[in-house]
Amino acid sequence: MKNNSPYMIFNIFEKLLKSSKILQNIQHNINVIIELNNIVNNLLPFEIRQVCRVVNYRNNVILIEVPTAVWLFRFNYEKKNIFFVLKKTILPSLSLINIKINPNLILKTKNTSINVIYNQKTKIIKTQKISTKTAKQLLMLAKKSPKCLKEKFERLAALAD
Repeated sequence: MKNNSPYMIFNIFEKLLKSSKILQNIQHNINVIIELNNIVNNLLPFEIRQVCRVVNYRNNVILIEVPTAVWLFRFNYEKKNIFFVLKKTILPSLSLINIKINPNLILKTKNTSINVIYNQKTKIIKTQKISTKTAKQLLMLAKKSPKCLKEKFERLAALAD
């Protein structure tokens, strides 16, 4: 029967340090993935660059994660060009680019007008900021509107900076 008792973490690290080849392999793989991520990001348009990342490179296949199916669809347009550039320049042995949807990615766009925040209840909430001029117009509309519309206009006006 196998001994399946748990090991102390100190013993595991001690063994890893003795066989430093394993740690060197891990470090090398991490560096390769980081470089691939930078290269792929430089080949992508600005919008997609912010939401996708290279996760793994194994058996001549690059695995890329995107947060939603919409981004997967958008990335598929760019996938063919990226594949040919990577194959031609750095990875001649590249055979495939796989795209995986990972909704746990936290999305933060650099565009200040739209912030996309990942909610813990697996919902993506989009908050848009509006100008103060628009907020004033919404409040004027709220004064002339029935009660149900008035509340909605006031909530929209509250989104102003």
